[in-house]
Amino acid sequence: MTTPYHPPVKRSVEIAGHKTSISLEPLYWALLKQAAEAEALPINALVARIDAERIQAPTPPGLAGAVRIWLVAWMAARLTS
Repeated sequence: MTTPYHPPVKRSVEIAGHKTSISLEPLYWALLKQAAEAEALPINALVARIDAERIQAPTPPGLAGAVRIWLVAWMAARLTS
């Protein structure tokens, strides 16, 4: 088994026609890919949805933090259902 401890990897995504980059650990990139497949969405569309949700928060986190939080909540929901 490979270690989950790896520095963040920067990748480009497109949100609402604008390119941006997100730095996430490979474990989170793998989970994001799984979540996008489960939600039947391209990764860019899922990140855009997460971005739209995060900006509605009273104190919005950064995009990478929002993706991590969303993924943990998504995994928790799958474990309890």
